[in-house]
Amino acid sequence: MGKIYKQLSIEDRTMIQTQLQLGNNPASIALVLNRSTSTISRELKRNSWVCPKERLGPGRPLLAGGYRSETAHKRAHARNIKPRVERRLRPATALWEHVMGYLKLGYSPEQISGILSRVHSGTPMLQVSHETIYTAIYAIPRGELRKDVISWLRFGHAKRRPRTRGDDRRGRIPDMVSIHDRPPEVDERLVPGHWEGDLIKGAHNRSAVGTLVERTSLFTVLSKMNGASAEAALQGFSYVLNRIKAHQRLSMTYDQGREMAAHQQLTEATGVKVYFADPHSPWQRGLNENTNGLLRQYLPKGTDLSEYTQEDLDSIAWRLNTRPRKSLGFRCPAEIFTPDAFDFKQHHAALFALGA
Repeated sequence: MGKIYKQLSIEDRTMIQTQLQLGNNPASIALVLNRSTSTISRELKRNSWVCPKERLGPGRPLLAGGYRSETAHKRAHARNIKPRVERRLRPATALWEHVMGYLKLGYSPEQISGILSRVHSGTPMLQVSHETIYTAIYAIPRGELRKDVISWLRFGHAKRRPRTRGDDRRGRIPDMVSIHDRPPEVDERLVPGHWEGDLIKGAHNRSAVGTLVERTSLFTVLSKMNGASAEAALQGFSYVLNRIKAHQRLSMTYDQGREMAAHQQLTEATGVKVYFADPHSPWQRGLNENTNGLLRQYLPKGTDLSEYTQEDLDSIAWRLNTRPRKSLGFRCPAEIFTPDAFDFKQHHAALFALGA
């Protein structure tokens, strides 16, 4: 039996009716037509066939049990012309325009689905799952429209590339405090104020931006760096951490990068205790690693990051902090970290009032 399925033709259906009249069962008919038994069974079920229990009289053939080839073929043709259920997400509809608007803003399909369920909770026709969004995007015919829409998705590459480990940097930072010595409250992510930190590098590793992610709310802070040295990291992280309220900056977990060699001075300047993850263990700072991937949408690899001002970086961080997150029940990091200063519905209304 071939791997490519072909629709039943009028000739096939005529043969099915003939075989039924001869008293053959679906399995026998499938062998005659070189088809799957399930194909024949579904065809008969769709067209109200019932297995006759006995002959109607001497010498008379069995009836087809309600199955008529011509009628069945007409019904199949009608179903192929128009789907029984029209797709909810399709071009030139209000839902399509909503989804495209959010994609242009850089939101992922999961975030879009979460937003629509919150904003249009009383309007089911303006809600859609993220799988439906992906299906609709990749169903767009090849051309400029498809190319543009796919470019709005979060990541441009199809597969994850392995992260290079580089050389072993253990033992180069004095007086390190291991991640395993962190208080239990940090691991449980119940108390706000504990951060994960890192640098993302620009072209040829000649420029860098500091990234901080709060473990409870996923709130992100970006810091302009004048290079990737320990002095640059001390100045950059000190500046942005001291803008945060003292009770919301308690600790930071970092990798064993040499830029954190001045961690003791950072603690003195900000009150933030620094803990160091194990070498080659990015999963111990998984929130920060994931956020760095999201930030590459705004700070692409191969670009000169020194061109971004602190105001530019604050704007990028704000866009990320006002995106709904699945792990937060599709709430925004800003809703949790600064509940008194951020209103999701007002922010959403303002976005579309400006024609975003």
